[in-house]
Amino acid sequence: MTITAGVQRNEAMQAHEIAVTPPTVRMDDPVSKAVQLMVVNRLPGLVVVDDADRPIAVLPGTQVLRLTIPESYRDDPALVRTVDEIHADLFWHGPGKLTVGDCLPKPAAKPATVAPEATLLEVATVMANKRSPLIAVVDRSGRLTGAVTLERLLTSLAVAGPND
Repeated sequence: MTITAGVQRNEAMQAHEIAVTPPTVRMDDPVSKAVQLMVVNRLPGLVVVDDADRPIAVLPGTQVLRLTIPESYRDDPALVRTVDEIHADLFWHGPGKLTVGDCLPKPAAKPATVAPEATLLEVATVMANKRSPLIAVVDRSGRLTGAVTLERLLTSLAVAGPND
């Protein structure tokens, strides 16, 4: 609710109000850079951009994690239980030469995006339909202006009451 000149008005919260300025990666960046950016910024994924800073994909952290697991283990969960604890923690060292582009499905799916003025319901709908924990906020020219994370969306929904 906004009070302007003594008049109360209800306004829906918009995507740009809860968006963060995310770090981005490009297709040829190493996976290790993507992981570092996700960890340092506490993000569930990253927006992959082209040279004009237009989103070309959203890279969920779960996809990066999936590709770091050797294929034989992904295909046979029983095999995973045969690896001792010391070696089980070393699987992460395998993706050394993988790039962000290697982690994306071929062809890469259209990124989950919304306009800055999208309502939280619109953001939630896109996030749920795309099964993406991160939604890129783009301006009319398609340039990235921010991103909404699942955590930011849920926090905003939890603290916003019907009279806000």
